[in-house]
Order: sequence, then structure tokens, then C-alpha cells
Amino acid sequence: MSLALAFPNIDPVIVSFGPVAIRWYALAYVIGLVLGWRYIRHLAKGAVPGLDKRSADDFLVWCTLGVIIGGRLGYVIFYQPGYFIDHPGQIPVVWQGGMSFHGGMLGVIGALFLFARLRKINPLSVADAAACAVPIGLFFGRVANFINGELYGRASDVSWAMVFPGGGPEPRHPSQLYEAFLEGLLLFAILTALTYILRAGRRPGLLTGVFLIGYGLSRIVVELFREPDAFLGTFGGISMGQILSLPMVLLGLYLALRTRPWRRLPAGG
Repeated sequence: MSLALAFPNIDPVIVSFGPVAIRWYALAYVIGLVLGWRYIRHLAKGAVPGLDKRSADDFLVWCTLGVIIGGRLGYVIFYQPGYFIDHPGQIPVVWQGGMSFHGGMLGVIGALFLFARLRKINPLSVADAAACAVPIGLFFGRVANFINGELYGRASDVSWAMVFPGGGPEPRHPSQLYEAFLEGLLLFAILTALTYILRAGRRPGLLTGVFLIGYGLSRIVVELFREPDAFLGTFGGISMGQILSLPMVLLGLYLALRTRPWRRLPAGG
């Protein structure tokens, strides 16, 4: 019989005041958005040309709406359409969980293109700045998933497997932490290195392409260790997360290759 690490049973509610409760899940979104906004302001100092600090401040509102509306609608449409058709009143109840990264990404893409059009800014420059900041939010979001004991991994006998409160008696991969590392810490480090060492921000679309490739591949790999959603299952052994991530990788390859990063920057650029 394999040993399992004890799951740190943390209350998902940080503090409550009567019917009002502050949850780790909501706090993760707030921290991710605020730190992401601050980082975009830092990038606007010159690391990503075409974006200034004032635009970065205004974009926070657009980005927040894109994340919340897109993330929730993505979950409703991609994962549980039947349930929400029968219970439409549950669609706005985002504080109880149920957000899709892929839906949030589509929401942010729509928001940034509208924002860039109104401000007459290159949308790829806005996308590059956003792509550099997104791993911050992903990291905190996945840690919140871990605290909530949700989106856990498949049953395993690895020495670091955990018994999750809602996952039955079997030890499981802490796949939320795998995602926090790959989609959050590692991807942030790669994009930061490209931005400040290779000056990739001067090639609009390159950072966005690298983000899409990095996230898509990370998600495809981690889905091999993550328990499929019980209400959805897999499609011939392929999960919904993998299906939605493949187009991201292909679009990322297109954006990265079209910038031709192997060519030297022009003199003075």
C-alpha cells in the first residue's frame, strides 16, 4: 500500500460576515488582476512599445470584464451547457466556482481588440503585454483550485500523491500544483526572459505566440495527470482541456513564426 501526503485541509472561506463570505478563489482573481495590471504598467515603460501607462490603467477594466464574462460563459458553453439551460439563474453565480480559462482568454481577446481599436493601438502589442501578465493570474488561480480541493488529478501511487476531500479514498496527483508551476511560474520566467533579454516586445505578436504555445502544451501535458470532469469525461481518451488547447498551440506557432524572430533587428531598433 502506497503512502500519501496529507492534504492541507484549508477552509475555502477566508472570513465571513453573516451571509457575505470572502473566498480564496475570489481573492486569487483579485490578486492576479492587480499584480497583472502592475506588471503591464511596468512593461509600458518601454519593454513593450506602443503601450503607455495610462492605457495600461484603462485596460485593467476591459481585461477584468473579459476575464469574468468570458471565463463564466466559456464554462457554461464548453463544460456544462445542459445544466445551465435547466438552471439559467446559476450562470451569474461565479463566486461558487466554475470558470474556464479558454473562455476567459476569448473574453480578453475580444476586450483587447475593442480597446486597441478605440485607442488606435496595435492590438498585438496590447496582447503581448497581457500575455506576459496572464501567468501571474494563472499561478494564483491554480493555487486557489488546490486550496478548494477541486480539479484534482488522477489516482496515483507516486510518493507525493494526496487524498483530496472530494476525490474518494485513493491518493491522487496534485495536478493543480503542476499547472501552477508550468502555466504560472515557468511560463512567466520564459516570457520575462524573452522580454528583457531578447527584447521580444519589439516584435509584436511574438510574446503572444510564445504564451499560447506554452500554455497550450502545458495544459495538454497536465491533462494526462488530471482527473477528467465527471460530468463530461473524455472524447476517445482526449479531454476537453486538450481539445481546446490544440488550437491555441497552432495559433501560437503562427504568431511566433510570422514575426521571423531569427532575423536581426534593424539598426537602432
